[in-house]
Amino acid sequence: MNKETVQGFVDLGINLLQGYGLTETSPVVAGENDKYKRAGSVGFPLPGITVQIDHPDQDDIGEIMVKGPTVMKGYIDNEEATKEVLKDGWFYTGDLGKFDKDGFLFITGRKKDAIVLKNGKNIFPEELEILINSLPYVSESMVYGKPAKDNDLMICSKIVYNPEMMKELYPDDTNYKDIIWKDVKEKINHSMPAYKAIREIIVTEEPLIKTTTQKIKRHEELKKILGN
Repeated sequence: MNKETVQGFVDLGINLLQGYGLTETSPVVAGENDKYKRAGSVGFPLPGITVQIDHPDQDDIGEIMVKGPTVMKGYIDNEEATKEVLKDGWFYTGDLGKFDKDGFLFITGRKKDAIVLKNGKNIFPEELEILINSLPYVSESMVYGKPAKDNDLMICSKIVYNPEMMKELYPDDTNYKDIIWKDVKEKINHSMPAYKAIREIIVTEEPLIKTTTQKIKRHEELKKILGN
């Protein structure tokens, strides 16, 4: 959960604590408590649980690895899948994260969703989506990499807007794409390094394709967008 949302709950007098875990880790890996908490983080690893970041990048972000007695022994009757995630006693979560200077763990996204540019820079869609979704008329968004002519990827976003909110905010203007594009350039791109800048947008009222737990089916959306 982003820092602003956490702070919003705190301002309402709600003591919100975050944690992190997976089914394969029984399930809790890390958590906050009343004494140790930091907005946007998932706290510290639990006693007896060791967490490391695999091959951290220039921003100290890498895949989260977990070791401890709560980690599963493997997937039943699926040795191949087990070998993919269990290596030398470490469980490779598929989640990306980093530790801050005080040891608080932050989740930044999923490894499979990371956009890797030709220069080796990593872009995490969730980071940009949080900023886009903070625009008052945005219902949801998805950031993706679109193949470009130079064999690199161009950062793009599909943005779902709320038509009622748009009509309320801009009663005399129906060119919503221009309005949204202006905000993306001025309020998001200007706060980002050039390689993270969004270069193209699609705007729509149609909700994104989701799972039953309301997670965006990125692969299906990308097939729909790129037409393959």
